[in-house]
Amino acid sequence: MSSVALPTAALSRAAFATLLLIALMMGANHVAARVAFDNGVSVATAVVFRSGVTALVVGLLLLLYRVPVRLQPVQRKALFGIGLLVGVQSLCLYASVARLPVALALLAFNTYPLWTALWARVVYGQRPQPRVLRAMPVMLLGLALALDVSGAASGLGASGHWAHIGVGVAYAMAAAATFGLALVITQHETGGLDGRIRSAVTMAIVCIMALIACAVQGDLALPQAPVGWWGLLGLTVLYGTAFTIMFTVLPKLGVVGNSAIMNIEPIFALVLAWAILGQSIAAVQVAGGLLVVATVMWLGLRRG
Repeated sequence: MSSVALPTAALSRAAFATLLLIALMMGANHVAARVAFDNGVSVATAVVFRSGVTALVVGLLLLLYRVPVRLQPVQRKALFGIGLLVGVQSLCLYASVARLPVALALLAFNTYPLWTALWARVVYGQRPQPRVLRAMPVMLLGLALALDVSGAASGLGASGHWAHIGVGVAYAMAAAATFGLALVITQHETGGLDGRIRSAVTMAIVCIMALIACAVQGDLALPQAPVGWWGLLGLTVLYGTAFTIMFTVLPKLGVVGNSAIMNIEPIFALVLAWAILGQSIAAVQVAGGLLVVATVMWLGLRRG
């Protein structure tokens, strides 16, 4: 999810509650995904179900609201590129969730604002805003604590710990990097395009990419136990519902796009993963996670 500054007007209680609900559903979606992965579902299969249903739902919204679909050539090219990037991001993030405690995967992914600033500089020559430069060391410190880079909390030592989490962290960082680039291209190349059109096209491309990945792997990898079906159903319904609320309810509540408040998602995921999956992390890692979340929210809520 992207983080956009809040409107000048204060949020209503309904808007605030809705934003928290979306963050909760997004966090629960990743916990449900881990349940599915632990019961035979492949990452690509999960992305097929999630993105396919979401594309269908958002597409139906376009028909229901009779949104005119007129794309300029530059927007078509941009949407294709964005779709490919979000496809890579979706596959990488779920691959990370399959290998790491859910909260840690999401915390590593939540570094995407730093990647956004980097890509804006590299691709469009924009200098990072001062607040991003101030936030960078704080966020990296929080991430270092959350990931237990020294291996002290795990008791495995640095080499043993990174042998255990290294691949998962790499996937999460790849997801953050590709998502950051997708956000930059979206901002600069799709101005004036209805968000529902962008989301429907993007999710359709992601679904096609995941289907290709499944074909390369042999076929869809469906759940091998009933609980796996519940996980697959949960991740599909939760993600699709959150997306639908984002494009139908939030605009009526006066919230434009996403909000930094929704970046509390890793905290919800931490609690849910502990309650449902029995995953837990050390107190110092929790403190690091809170530091990352607080920094990302500060970036989104501040202006100038």
